Amino acid sequence: MVLFLFLSHLGLGIVFTLVFVSREAGVKFFRFNAGLAAALIAVAFIFHSDPSSTAGRVAFIALAISEAAIALYWATIGRVLASIRPAIVAVAVAAGLVAIVAQAIAAVPGGTVTLQAMTIASFLSSAALLGGACTAMTLGHWYLILPSMTVSHLQTIVGLHIGSLVVRAVLVTAAVVLANHTTALGLNELGPSFHHYMTSVDGIFFWQRVLFGLAGPAVLSYLTWETAKIRSTQSATGILYVDFFTVVVGEVLAKYILLAMRVPV
Repeated sequence: MVLFLFLSHLGLGIVFTLVFVSREAGVKFFRFNAGLAAALIAVAFIFHSDPSSTAGRVAFIALAISEAAIALYWATIGRVLASIRPAIVAVAVAAGLVAIVAQAIAAVPGGTVTLQAMTIASFLSSAALLGGACTAMTLGHWYLILPSMTVSHLQTIVGLHIGSLVVRAVLVTAAVVLANHTTALGLNELGPSFHHYMTSVDGIFFWQRVLFGLAGPAVLSYLTWETAKIRSTQSATGILYVDFFTVVVGEVLAKYILLAMRVPV
């Protein structure tokens, strides 16, 4: 389940962020990223178990629709159907959003409205963070292919990545505060004894999630922004490779903690 959620969120996140990339990046850039997104989601289906809830079935169908739209976009970009490609992207994005929302509801069966809402926000911000990191890394590499591209395109995606990271950090903080607060009140809304979990040996997963998934990308994305400002795109790309790795580690751990403790960090 962890791999299914991670791979589907990464694939959908790439599609979401492609909307913000300038056409100057070229047809091959969009074809490569669409193919990568389609491949990630296809692999995600391998790890998917039979949905046992209505939300799980909705998530599966919506993800399948998004995957079909992404595959169609990849197969036609630069070739045919140019007039309806925006509609194809719109279907892929809309179905992807529905899939993520339904996945969040299915991931916390029997959860309160608050828990479901926080899990939805967590999943959406996770997809945005993963997609932004991956697309920024790929776009930075693309300057080796199209060195004449304006550096502002990279800055735009890095700025989007930083924005999604800020939102992610705020949501994680809110989830932790609420989890500890409700546990102290005996409500158990966001998981049993999360404060005890954080301070126990098992809590190493949470602190690794914070270190690799939030603190690391915060420093690295800032360095990327400053490096892009001086048009050192190769250095920025190198930093983005490390940034993407830390984001991946953090988001995999976040999904494990959600499924284990029902806390959407």
